Amino acid sequence: MSFLFGKLGPEAIPQEPIVLVTMAVMIIGAILVLGAVTYFKLWGYLWKEWFTSVDHKRIGIMYFIVSVIMLVRGFADALMMRLQLFLAGPGGEGYLHPDHYDQIFTAHGVIMIFFVAMGLVVGMWNITVPLQIGARDVAFPLLNSLSFWLFVGAAGLVMASLVLGEFAATGWLAYPPLSGIQYSPGVGVDYYIWALQLSGLGSLLSGVNFFVTIIKMRAPGMKLMDMPVSTWTTLCACILIIATFPVLTATLAMLSLDRYFDFHFFTNELGGSPMLYVNLIWTWGHPEVYILVLPAFGLYSEIVSTFSRKPLFGYKSMVYATIAITILSLVVWVHHFFTMGAGANVNAFFGIMTMIIAIPTGVKMFSWLFTMYRGQITFTSPMYWTMGFLVTFGIGGLTGVLMAVPPADFLVHNSLFLIAHFHNVIIGGVVFGFFAGLTFYWPKMFGWKLDEFWNKAAFWFWFFGFYFAFMPLYILGFMGMTRRLNTYDNPEWTPYLYIAMVGAVLVAIGVVCLLLTFGVGFLKRKQTIDYTGDSWGAGRTFEWSTSSPAPFYNFATELDGAGIDRFWSDKENGVAYQRPAKYADIHMPTSRAAGFIIAMILTVLGFALIWHIWWLVVVSFAAAVISFIRSSFTKNVDYYVPAAEVERIENERFALLEKHLKKD
Repeated sequence: MSFLFGKLGPEAIPQEPIVLVTMAVMIIGAILVLGAVTYFKLWGYLWKEWFTSVDHKRIGIMYFIVSVIMLVRGFADALMMRLQLFLAGPGGEGYLHPDHYDQIFTAHGVIMIFFVAMGLVVGMWNITVPLQIGARDVAFPLLNSLSFWLFVGAAGLVMASLVLGEFAATGWLAYPPLSGIQYSPGVGVDYYIWALQLSGLGSLLSGVNFFVTIIKMRAPGMKLMDMPVSTWTTLCACILIIATFPVLTATLAMLSLDRYFDFHFFTNELGGSPMLYVNLIWTWGHPEVYILVLPAFGLYSEIVSTFSRKPLFGYKSMVYATIAITILSLVVWVHHFFTMGAGANVNAFFGIMTMIIAIPTGVKMFSWLFTMYRGQITFTSPMYWTMGFLVTFGIGGLTGVLMAVPPADFLVHNSLFLIAHFHNVIIGGVVFGFFAGLTFYWPKMFGWKLDEFWNKAAFWFWFFGFYFAFMPLYILGFMGMTRRLNTYDNPEWTPYLYIAMVGAVLVAIGVVCLLLTFGVGFLKRKQTIDYTGDSWGAGRTFEWSTSSPAPFYNFATELDGAGIDRFWSDKENGVAYQRPAKYADIHMPTSRAAGFIIAMILTVLGFALIWHIWWLVVVSFAAAVISFIRSSFTKNVDYYVPAAEVERIENERFALLEKHLKKD
């Protein structure tokens, strides 16, 4: 039996009552969803239109769906941790077993970084980048599909750890020796390794894809300094992905060799060094923060310019600041472990570099403020999220500069002060940014707007919930409370933990409001085809008239390489926009199943490696190689949308536009 199933057996099913209930809910939910899809005969539609699609907009929408699902899972973990500390005061033990608590905080960090934030980032790139640079699609559409399904497969492995085996109990960066085979002999760390390897590969492929797309597929005449700021931030984030994700892949590969074959890369004996792992993981880990936050900065730039009705202040300064942050983010990783004895000179260098990186970030903050200054600000929900970011991220940046001073870091390192700082940056910078961007670009995906009332309610609950949840942690950090505690015996900490629990509840209400934003917006949706356009160019030369929602071919005619297209020139001259007299055939890539199939085979390979099912490892590896080869030699039969079909669709769209204009 061990040959067939490896380490997988009846004992792999967790016995924790909470896990059993969660497992039952997941199984029932899956049965209901699969049953509904079967009952309504949607399998053919989903396979043809979504699972095998290489349309960048549909792939972006699927990224958002998976990210929101994982957000709910990751936030549930956070709520469980807050509840544990709420109940586990002096004399109490709470309701979670210590090992289960360790798995929860590890899963929370992994899910929020890799499967929420990264999913939102790449999903937003898919929606916006080709439209902003005037491209039909990304450079490698099939690779884009493969990247997404690798992301889904990795998320599936994390979710599978709930019902089969366990997840890592090491913290989200899995430092050895705790993540080594001696201290973590179960499958938890293996789930961690192979989920991150799959998602990391998907992220690396996305980075290459969008880098090539931006460099090679801009509309004729669009120079680099003509690009929107958000396209610049995407380009710089892609450079960081290409530079650092191979480091993550190699680091996890070495940890795997330590666990599977006793290689001793990261052990304390036989020439290994745990500090090697710490340096490598943070060589990737700190640029990862900027991979997440730089695209959010780009979204804020578009939103502030649009809703202030002004060109973005200091376009070139914003571009140079983005480039400076990109370079400096590669030389600050040691500030994550000042306390580990690197020496005064090394600590001083990395402390100074960390302080310097605050300068270009400050340039961006002032640019957004000056854009709003004397602007005609419209207080929409994207603007709410943006202004909440300016305050929250500002506080996070100030505490980051404080921790860049090595003696100060010695006092608060590994305390809840660090947790508060990190969430100040990630929630205030990344999460707020992608909620704003999702709202801003929603009509480009679906043709209707999200509900403003529930979106603003979500903002206020998230905003105040964040401050209630994390400001007390700064105080607790100064009081000496370290992170990762599941119980405590200091009664002075109790009031602050109670306040933090209130904050978690407020954020939970914010999550519910966010879901209502989608649901109520759908029920109240009013189909629109408006060509109002967004201020993507922020005062630059190029602005494209893409409708809401954008058609699957993006643009009905080739964009004018000389600058502003016909729609905008007519708008500037006060002339009613005239449809083109003639359309041409449009070349489009066809849907292909290869991305889905290869990613699912690699997911099976990861599952087999986790459970040591060696025959399945061999079979799935061979199947993956064969699928890659077959895909490479399969003729890519693209197709052309006939000019007559383009004209028919455009006539329908303009008829709807005129109808809405008459109503207004």
